[in-house]
Amino acid sequence: MRKSGENMRIRVHRFLRLTEAEGPGERSVLWVQGCPIRCPGCFNIEAWDFGGGTVQTVGDLFAEIVAQEGREGVTFAGGEPFAQAAALAALGRFCQNAGLSVVTFTGYEWRRIQETRRPDWRALVNVTDLLLAGRFIKEQEDFSRPWVGSRNQEFVFLSDRYRHLSTRLETIPNRLEFRFDEEGQISLNGLAPESEINEICEELASLGLQISRQGGNGQWQR
Repeated sequence: MRKSGENMRIRVHRFLRLTEAEGPGERSVLWVQGCPIRCPGCFNIEAWDFGGGTVQTVGDLFAEIVAQEGREGVTFAGGEPFAQAAALAALGRFCQNAGLSVVTFTGYEWRRIQETRRPDWRALVNVTDLLLAGRFIKEQEDFSRPWVGSRNQEFVFLSDRYRHLSTRLETIPNRLEFRFDEEGQISLNGLAPESEINEICEELASLGLQISRQGGNGQWQR
């Protein structure tokens, strides 16, 4: 018997089974497809189009997440998670019932989310342990805190699970992760200044790699 919400659909930009670069600990991360905010300087403009990506059910995504050994939670990023809040709330509820934590990124300010009367937004907030809120603002670019790229962005601790991090955020380094698949494609996820990513591109080029960027998370191929 299928549980309530399992058949809800999510438009997905990218799913990564395990990473240590997208929130506390080792996590699965789901980048949703579609964003109404579209911050100038966004690192992931390929996720803006609501017609892109692929469509998957909440049940299938949950099965992929719980199949990963050693992960402590899931991160919802985008795109804009609150544009698909109802389905992500269902997925987050399944994850929390399985003992996993939920981290959610959003381009909306926390105050706006608090003021809304939308039940789907409130449902997503209710299953989120840590909310990273606010637009990316290029003029306020700052990488001194983990997982966010500008000073205005807020860390909102919605449960006690990660509240202990609130006093030591600047001691947690950002990470960049590289993956090499069997076809010779190199994928990169994480957060770093554009200058640092450009240096990495140059180093890859010096190794004889023909670099072709294919996505906002940084993908190159031979």
